[in-house]
Amino acid sequence: MDVLAARIILRPADPAATRRFYGEDLGLAVAREFGPPDAPAQVFFAGPLLIEISGQMDAPARAGTAIWLQVRDVAAEVARLADRGIPIVREPRTESWGLIEAWIADPDGTPIVLVQVPPEHPLRRDTRRLP
Repeated sequence: MDVLAARIILRPADPAATRRFYGEDLGLAVAREFGPPDAPAQVFFAGPLLIEISGQMDAPARAGTAIWLQVRDVAAEVARLADRGIPIVREPRTESWGLIEAWIADPDGTPIVLVQVPPEHPLRRDTRRLP
């Protein structure tokens, strides 16, 4: 398989609220829009990932699904989101694996993990020795 691009597609109960959440509350940039001008589907940049908000479902399918977003400063993002009235599901804490994580959720309850990789964490450095 030669994957050229990838995205997560969310089919929310309230598309307008979900588009506002990802675009305004999280502040993700729009990659593209399509569909009717009065209620377009939107695709947002989330680092190398794309998140598409399109269609609508009464009960979004999300069992076992979570979105992982690495940010520079988890505490600052949590404070910014709390100021916007976004509920914080779990406050920032350093996990046993060394990452700093906090949890929020989108309007349909899709879990979103905000992750900060500390400077000393192995994800920051390739510790293999060169021959």
